[in-house]
Amino acid sequence: MPTQTLPIPEASQLTVRRLLVDLSAGFDRHWNGGDAFRSAYMNALSMSFPVGEQFFIEAVRKGAAELPPTPEFDALRQTVRDFVAQESTHRQLHTLYNAELERQGFHNHWGPRAFKRIERARALRRRMGATSEHFHELAITAAFEHYTAVLGDETLKRQDVAGDWFSGAYLPLKTLWRWHAAEETEHKTVAFDLYKALGGNERWRLFWFAFGSVIFTVDALRQTTNNLWHDRSLFKLRTWRSALSFFWGRHGSIWRCTGPLMAYWRKDFHPTQVGEPALSALWLQANAAVWQPVRPAASNTAQ
Repeated sequence: MPTQTLPIPEASQLTVRRLLVDLSAGFDRHWNGGDAFRSAYMNALSMSFPVGEQFFIEAVRKGAAELPPTPEFDALRQTVRDFVAQESTHRQLHTLYNAELERQGFHNHWGPRAFKRIERARALRRRMGATSEHFHELAITAAFEHYTAVLGDETLKRQDVAGDWFSGAYLPLKTLWRWHAAEETEHKTVAFDLYKALGGNERWRLFWFAFGSVIFTVDALRQTTNNLWHDRSLFKLRTWRSALSFFWGRHGSIWRCTGPLMAYWRKDFHPTQVGEPALSALWLQANAAVWQPVRPAASNTAQ
């Protein structure tokens, strides 16, 4: 039975949605405003999502199963179920997205490499007789959810202005990325709150954030480079100019994301301290025509 060391978190209400975009017609190789680098980088991130989100789903399910079977945790259990449903939809859509990339001749090395890494870690813990797998996997999930929330917040913050990562992008994919960003910022507290409710400690929380930061950076670089190689754009000057601008330019992601990401090191950190929650709600409201509710948040109180 897990030990509750912090107050029971206030569970957020999540709406499970179906996104109304059609990717069956395919899209251009340089779908992101004609920019080879921005297309390759976003494609690399997409390649990681099906395996990563499946890992997140399994981690929170295992964690929720360890919660005491008492009424005060019912709301958190419901939020976990809605988190799982949202992530499952993300996984399905990015699987379709990645299938089109495969048809275009790109090779997904990130997903299989991440899967093998997960399986090796689980096998090692089984051999060692570890009994706290859910703590470690929840800590990893909370760390990566912080990354996706920060990236999501920055995606929504700069729409159709300088520094928009999807300026001129193919509309269905622009919609997919911004919808994904909105839901990531919407459910960013779930894994963290579950980890804390189960007694997860600070040492492992910070260790896995540091480890995850290195792994994410290396894997993103490797897959983006591979994408550009297959696109025959790796050695073009405009590709490198775009990359430098994307990371280090006036509105570069390094300047925009480093501060919010490093907030995770605070001893009193909570995901609600970072980002602007209104951005998600505003985008979802303004773009209500592109999604349908599968299970509205209001129904949570009745379940």
